[in-house]
Amino acid sequence: MEMNVLAVGDVVGRPGLDRISRSLRWWKKQLNADFVVVNGENASVVGMTPDQGEEIFDAGADVITMGNHTFKKREIVPYLEDNSRVLRPANLAPQLPGSGVGVYETKFGPVAVIDLIGRCNMDYNAENPFLMVDKLRTQLDTKLILVELHAEATSEKLAMGYMLDGQVSAVWGTHTHVPTADARILPKGTGYVTDLGMTGPQESVLGIQPRLSIANFRGDLPDRYRWAEGPTKMEGVLFTIDTNSGRCTSVRRADLLER
Repeated sequence: MEMNVLAVGDVVGRPGLDRISRSLRWWKKQLNADFVVVNGENASVVGMTPDQGEEIFDAGADVITMGNHTFKKREIVPYLEDNSRVLRPANLAPQLPGSGVGVYETKFGPVAVIDLIGRCNMDYNAENPFLMVDKLRTQLDTKLILVELHAEATSEKLAMGYMLDGQVSAVWGTHTHVPTADARILPKGTGYVTDLGMTGPQESVLGIQPRLSIANFRGDLPDRYRWAEGPTKMEGVLFTIDTNSGRCTSVRRADLLER
């Protein structure tokens, strides 16, 4: 049997939440997606509240992953403790609330999701994600393992993909909000893409009003970042996985733009 996994890029602000709510269930049906993972760490631009998490689940997500903004909304702390379907990076300090790995029952059997954060050019004192994923992977008793690396450097994401090639079903990157054109199957059968992209305003700088980002790069007086308005997009990648071998058989971009 084959299983279709849809991984959706970082949801940014109210426009991203509205787009997920409007489109995800329909898009799942069109793609025949069996399992959906959505990165939600920018639902509040920085961070995600429990209510926003519930919006994403109501829209059709099976798992929500987080990243460097996990704890920017402190009300998420009990939500992380109580909801095993919300993952924060596994290589953050172990005393922090929540978990970075989950195993979920599906009609295809158990599916494991591992959430990691990169260290290259990231202002985070995280443990080594390469060593962490090796440790976590050996503890999992399933062939179907999905890995997200929330990281800045494309080299770090690519290195993770090649290290895990043949050992997990799929590896994808998030955080940079720009979709990459390298969705493919690696030589030993692992599906890979460097970055999923984002879900939110099309005419924006990573979801933010362009004038605010321009002012920041010009060195103007700082202002609070706010999401852009106008047409939205939902960007992601569909991985088709052979459930007997755990290997990926197809990888393709699955993007929705408003015209």
